[in-house]
Amino acid sequence: MLKIIKPEKIKEEIDRIIRKRSWQADPEREKQVREIIGAVRENGDEALFELTGKFDKVEIRQLRVSKEEIDAAPKKAGEEFLSALRVAIANIRSYHEKQKSEEWFETLEEDAILGMRNIPMEKVGIYVPGGRAAYPSTVLMNAIPAQIAGVNQIVMVSPPPINVHVLAAAAELGISEVYQVGGAQAIAALAFGTKSLPRVDKIVGPGNVYVMLAKKLLFGVVGIESLAGPSDVLIIADSDSEAGYIAADLLAQAEHDPEATCVLATDSAELADKVNAELKKQIVKLKKKEIAEASLAKNGVIFLVEKLGQAVEIANQLAPEHLEILSSPPQKLLSKIKNAGAVFLGPYSPVAVGDYIAGPNHVLPTNGTARFSSPLSVYDFIKRQSIVGYTKPALQKVRREAELIAELEGLDAHARSIEIRFS
Repeated sequence: MLKIIKPEKIKEEIDRIIRKRSWQADPEREKQVREIIGAVRENGDEALFELTGKFDKVEIRQLRVSKEEIDAAPKKAGEEFLSALRVAIANIRSYHEKQKSEEWFETLEEDAILGMRNIPMEKVGIYVPGGRAAYPSTVLMNAIPAQIAGVNQIVMVSPPPINVHVLAAAAELGISEVYQVGGAQAIAALAFGTKSLPRVDKIVGPGNVYVMLAKKLLFGVVGIESLAGPSDVLIIADSDSEAGYIAADLLAQAEHDPEATCVLATDSAELADKVNAELKKQIVKLKKKEIAEASLAKNGVIFLVEKLGQAVEIANQLAPEHLEILSSPPQKLLSKIKNAGAVFLGPYSPVAVGDYIAGPNHVLPTNGTARFSSPLSVYDFIKRQSIVGYTKPALQKVRREAELIAELEGLDAHARSIEIRFS
């Protein structure tokens, strides 16, 4: 099912994948999103009512979900779900608690003070996709780091009707501001504020292409954590790896989206054939068989390498969102991995356990952006503030150098602002 790329063709195929990722503007869609943004900016709630009816086919006159509905959601969701949710919350909270960074101050010569303050953002918007699917895990992964950072107000938006499991997740985390609005119009509402929705400092959370375009266009008006693309996975495996596990993990990504990318890199031709056989056997059982088939046909690849060291090179070039190392022992290759959103070690660490329950964040850099981006974290909700406190003797000690650089740059008022203090 997956095309097998032999060593002499690997560079060509990697170049193809990277070129394909290059984001191409869609003028028609972008024009539509600009119009949506403009309508929300001008007409606020009324535009949200109209656009929700147009795109979600739901007529609403009340945007905020009532406290009663949020409070009732956990009971409706059921004890079995709540029990699983609470395990996930505990693990995610425990992992992200370790990301708290300390402020620091130091006193230098002549009693000069330098320092760094960490200030949590005041208001953050969380976008939770909706429609035909439910993503309570998105609520947890986006809200928990914000809570740990100390964000004062978390505002959640999701297309109507909002799934009861999503509302239950919000209730469990104590999120009381939930609005039934989705799409590009929700992003615009959070960026500008309306009569019902507050203007936030930053927006996080995944969405469709219209949500992504709205985030792209509104970046600068509001903070944006990332522009998420289709999901992807790269699996490094040797001849001893279990083909059934590999096939299952490739399909777990393929079912996300026809544009999802699923890659295996192995030094075993026999394993490559076994994986393809397993994919054929397992895919027929999937509810989202057609989506998975489209993904594998369009973006599924097996790289047949001569040595596993080459698989590491492939990983560092492709910078996958998810990287599984199934070769034994997996730790042997870990130190050489430079570019990957999250790394999963060994046969019992499938991506799915990271998606839901392990603790690390599942909001990861996509489209090869792991070359320069990191998973969503507590740091995304904290602003760092530099502190400078010089005394007159401390300024005297460096004034000549500072004045020289200012004059060199042609900024004589800068130099004068130092000089005047000694006139």
